[in-house]
Amino acid sequence: MKIATTKQRILQFIDYQGISKQFFFGETGLKRGLLDADKLDSSISDIYLAKILATYPRLSPEWLLTGGGEMILSDPVAKLRASIPLIPINALAGWGEGDTQIMPHETQQYSVPEFNELKVDFMISVKGDSMYPRYTTGDMVACRKLPMDTFFQWNKVYVLDTVQGAMIKRVNKSEQEGCITCISENELYEPFDLSLPDIHALAIVVGFVRVE
Repeated sequence: MKIATTKQRILQFIDYQGISKQFFFGETGLKRGLLDADKLDSSISDIYLAKILATYPRLSPEWLLTGGGEMILSDPVAKLRASIPLIPINALAGWGEGDTQIMPHETQQYSVPEFNELKVDFMISVKGDSMYPRYTTGDMVACRKLPMDTFFQWNKVYVLDTVQGAMIKRVNKSEQEGCITCISENELYEPFDLSLPDIHALAIVVGFVRVE
């Protein structure tokens, strides 16, 4: 059996994080093309490794270099103290910016240890049935904020702050230039195109909590 290379383990970590390679390159500052298929068997410099470990401190150096041990370093203390703010979806536009900024101490805080590795910035409660059966009213979706120049991961679910208000939709490529197609899970709702300039902020959904 072929032993995985360091670059192949980096791809495994990217997949585990639920992020795109483009987003990974943006966070670490590494050059694009480093993880191209024809370069996976080549070595990676210590400088690049240091940048990756500095960006993702919970990533195990031993696992990254040798494949031994667990991918993610355990941190019981962090699991106990980590908390995630729950914000109203109608207040998403004011989250973290502008004159109507919502501060973490003004929100309910939740500790969800399973989300610690996912870089969750906030949670919001789902309302309505447009995303049923994937999400139902009352589900709390965990979101990671993304820069506006991010590369969309097609067919993933995003929270979008738009001129039409905040919405949770699965996003796909549009046939119209400068747009994305927003898709509901409920077949009663038709897909629609949304112009990129009409999006003020966005976050990718990385998990959810359901209370029966």
